[in-house]
Amino acid sequence: MLERASTSQRLSGYGLRRALMAGIQRVVARRDEINRINVFPVADGDTGTNMAFTLGAVMAAIQGRRQGHAGELLRRAASEAIDGARGNSGAILAQFLQGLSEHLGPARRLTPESLALATAAGSLSAREALAEPREGTILSVIHAFSSEWNRQALAGARDFRSGFTAALERAREALRETPQQLPALREAGVVDAGALGFVDLLEGIEEFMRSGKGVLRGAPPLRQAEPGVDAPVLHGAAETHRFCTECVVSADAVDRLALKAALLAMPLTSLVLAGTRDKVRVHAHLDDPRALFEACARFGRISSEKADDMVRQADSAAQSRERVAIVTDSGADMPPEEMERLAIHLVPVRVSFGSRDYLDKVSLSAREFFRELRESPVPPRTSQPPPGDFRRLFEFLLSHHRDLVYVGLSRMLSGTLQSGESAAARVDAARARVVDSCHGGAAQGLLAMDAAAAAAAGWDAPRIAARVTEMVPRTHLFAVVKDLKYGVRGGRAPKAALPLQRWLGLIPLIRNRPNGRLGIGGALFGRENLPERFAAAVARRLDPSKSWRLLVCHCDCIEDGEALRRALRERIPKVEADWLIEAGSGIGAHAGPGSLVLGVQEAVPLSVPAG
Repeated sequence: MLERASTSQRLSGYGLRRALMAGIQRVVARRDEINRINVFPVADGDTGTNMAFTLGAVMAAIQGRRQGHAGELLRRAASEAIDGARGNSGAILAQFLQGLSEHLGPARRLTPESLALATAAGSLSAREALAEPREGTILSVIHAFSSEWNRQALAGARDFRSGFTAALERAREALRETPQQLPALREAGVVDAGALGFVDLLEGIEEFMRSGKGVLRGAPPLRQAEPGVDAPVLHGAAETHRFCTECVVSADAVDRLALKAALLAMPLTSLVLAGTRDKVRVHAHLDDPRALFEACARFGRISSEKADDMVRQADSAAQSRERVAIVTDSGADMPPEEMERLAIHLVPVRVSFGSRDYLDKVSLSAREFFRELRESPVPPRTSQPPPGDFRRLFEFLLSHHRDLVYVGLSRMLSGTLQSGESAAARVDAARARVVDSCHGGAAQGLLAMDAAAAAAAGWDAPRIAARVTEMVPRTHLFAVVKDLKYGVRGGRAPKAALPLQRWLGLIPLIRNRPNGRLGIGGALFGRENLPERFAAAVARRLDPSKSWRLLVCHCDCIEDGEALRRALRERIPKVEADWLIEAGSGIGAHAGPGSLVLGVQEAVPLSVPAG
């Protein structure tokens, strides 16, 4: 431990562990404030959440270990930071820890002088990780801190507290100077958010060094927003790209210079490469996440892919805290323009073809999916998002909204809903409500859109969640599958069904069941005029006195989709709204090209109880 923190000349792994935990806990506790002032490089309000996630990975690695070896503790901390880094500031902080760890190497105990020199190495490593370093950011504050600590060490400071405290004061001064260095900060009247997070980390460490206190039991929950208090409207740097994209590249030896050159040839900004010889975390802002993932895959195995929609995050940060945020997963199919209009947030399902993984509807569009489906010798596989994907989004949204409602893919179709439930329990189950849509595809999308319309109308979270549950039996999914070979290949249809379809010319009519599963709801014979006959079959099952919303999804067969849409309008007397889109991978992987999917929802006005 820190032997007499005020005069300690050597620091063991035990003391380092407790000091780091105290600093991390302070950042986690202050993440809402860091989010609130997030301006640069884009005002998307997630820097605090990203830094908390990055340092949370470090916390998870070190808090359960009684590690007396300081060098080994820092090595583990740096490695976990690289794996768990989120966002621009998180990646920079991870590379700072990596540079610090590499400089110290196998040292069992640390002296003030050795740790001061190591922070200088970490500062340089962090700066070199950026393609375009900017002053007035976390880089400036890290540099100021490390420079002052080294100056103190050279001046003869031989205990941790005096040198560290003087360096911390210089870091605070550098933080106050950031608005003079970046116009975006000066215009908004705030300091840099990432730099504030770094100072919070140092202040937590200093508090422990001074008093031996500061380590809390577990991470504090997200604070409830104060009534009537909104974050200021911030205008950050002009960000020209949509997605904050990240992945980890692993190999025996990653050629970082070649990787950097390849990425700099792409239309992107905010490039950060943080890591080691065999593992590099890539962070960048661009419009096409798939292009970045494909470029990175040429240099090693890629993992931990993510792509956050910065435009939607910025819009969410600018909304009133009173508005409930609506989340769904990419198992839901929705018109993109409605997602934008209704501010619906999406957690992507994973889709894989062989060894290549994609983020559904983010790094793999519906059109690209169907091309892969036709050409790939192996069937696609879909897998639920890990709870961390939900948790990252939930944390962000709850820092800007009082509550959120997640409208999830049917529990009977996937484990995706359970991932959302796990994340909600870890974040704040009282504010993050999870509702089983008992549907997928177009029907789930209609339910998410209805929930978002209620949120826009000012409904609170309990009322929105109740509305979704009440609308589930008023929402239906129908599909016709032209070729069962894709369902057979993916294991969703029995092998015997394929020859029966081909011999008898049967086109199965799929529909949802009350238990959340899909089943056979009839059959059509032959392919001639299939859209019109499908429309007739659906119309017979709907109450003509009611008004309906229709969402037609085609599986790479837009002409049939258009024909189905026209035929439905001719046969259903009251249609409040209808859309035509391409089906996503959740349905397309099992239905295959040529299939048609239809979501139908009773149009119950928001002013009228749905029950």
